[in-house]
Amino acid sequence: MHPDCEKIMLTEEEIRSRVKAVALEVDRAYQGKCPLVVGILKGSIIFYSDFIRDLSIPVELDFMAVSSYGSGAVSSGKLRIKKDLDKDVSGRDVIIVEDIIDSGFTLANLKALLHERGASSVCIVTLLNKVERREYDIVPDYNCFEIANEFVIGYGLDYNEQYRNLPYIGILKREVYGG
Repeated sequence: MHPDCEKIMLTEEEIRSRVKAVALEVDRAYQGKCPLVVGILKGSIIFYSDFIRDLSIPVELDFMAVSSYGSGAVSSGKLRIKKDLDKDVSGRDVIIVEDIIDSGFTLANLKALLHERGASSVCIVTLLNKVERREYDIVPDYNCFEIANEFVIGYGLDYNEQYRNLPYIGILKREVYGG
């Protein structure tokens, strides 16, 4: 375990097993379709990679970089698109793959934006869901784990661009981020 980690919340094995199970559910729901799977950079990249490899349906891939956080631990309340999609979503089934839903601000606004752009459907697949932090009415269509309100790192999740490469999800020690 990394020394900045208070404890491991989800092991590598638990994560891989649940990601495979969620991918199987999505496979069943999208049989006969070719959805556009949109990874939200940077946090979802490891989850996204594992998730799409577990799908058997045909998919197209794209990415967005959106943020409401900046470098801090608290949402700024403003959605910023840092990298937009390369593909047109008009008439497409879109699957957003996100690492974590916290307040819900980012995904609520992103889902609305994709509908405005003409997506025929927008589905959210998330690795982690912090329900107790929700401020916006957004519910993932597929969720791997519901977690308590802890500052988590690993498996793509970071604090100031660190810890993304940890193979598990751990709770960051409060003294590291000043919480």
